[in-house]
Amino acid sequence: MEVTGGDANADLAKLLNIPVVLVVDATGITRGVAPLVSGYQAFDKDVNIAGVILNKIAGDRHESKLIQAIEHYTDIPVLGAIRRSTELIIDERHLGLMPANETPESQGFIDTAAKHISDQVDLDRIVNLNQKTVKPIVPVISSKSKGITVAVAKDSAFGFYYQDDLDAFESLGVELVYFDTLKDTALPQADALFIGGGFPEMQLESLSANQSLLSDIKAQIEAGLPTYAECGGLMYLSRQITHQGQSHAMVGVIDADTVMTLKPIGRGYVQLAPTDEHPWNDVSAHIYAHEFHYSKLENIDANTRYAYQVLRGVGVDNKRDGILTHNLLATYTHLRNVGSNHWVKQFVDFIQSKI
Repeated sequence: MEVTGGDANADLAKLLNIPVVLVVDATGITRGVAPLVSGYQAFDKDVNIAGVILNKIAGDRHESKLIQAIEHYTDIPVLGAIRRSTELIIDERHLGLMPANETPESQGFIDTAAKHISDQVDLDRIVNLNQKTVKPIVPVISSKSKGITVAVAKDSAFGFYYQDDLDAFESLGVELVYFDTLKDTALPQADALFIGGGFPEMQLESLSANQSLLSDIKAQIEAGLPTYAECGGLMYLSRQITHQGQSHAMVGVIDADTVMTLKPIGRGYVQLAPTDEHPWNDVSAHIYAHEFHYSKLENIDANTRYAYQVLRGVGVDNKRDGILTHNLLATYTHLRNVGSNHWVKQFVDFIQSKI
């Protein structure tokens, strides 16, 4: 993190010249909210703090005191006050909040949260804070990639995907076909495979029991199916995953074993440099991404090839990341399709070269 804030959301707001709504946790404070809000306002005058939303309000009296303090000492309007409610609590686990793909009630929670916010926040006023006309982004479909199909694992075991990255595939004319690693017995017909991150350790028995799919994935990768896997996907493609002393067989196309740990092995930003082994074209000289895993690989084959040198972070072995075998690239790193790293197009071009 840069001390000058160059990598902060506030700096992005300055760059785009858009207003900021400050959300303040009001737990245990009343008049003290005023110096907090005014401090943010004075800290960087180029950041346009256009309003405040008060969160975790105890009741009417608490709300009244907070609003009075802000209105008396600042010129920032209060756009909403959200009451503390057990209906707005999301369960946590070792990597953060419980993901929606593991929670059948997630849509009900979203609906409840939306009701709380619509009742307690002036949404119309927030929308009207920015009157600039925004031109809609019209996706350009690449004719070169039309007809390519990518199978994507998406279920309660694998759900860590950036929607923008999935959209980037489709903007290139790629058809995404989703499959369930817990229920489907074979891969859908596709030109390539993408297995993102997730919590396979929470579904080990079901994943391991689906031998038909495990065998099909291994056979297709060994036959040359272009494949990209991240973190949980890498773990799934290893020989086995050991969690709380119990080992379960996985795909086995990666010659290594995954072991879950009590403490994080890799957590935070990473910087990678591609090796000469990297199979994709036009890879950036330096790749900035992130990793977050409570697992490590053991018994790695000594002849394993790697796509990346780790300049910052942990990766597979503190030095390297991106295991290569057949047409598979599997990393602990989570890539992001951004201006400095168009990994989606690189992968699609690689797929195109193999079909």
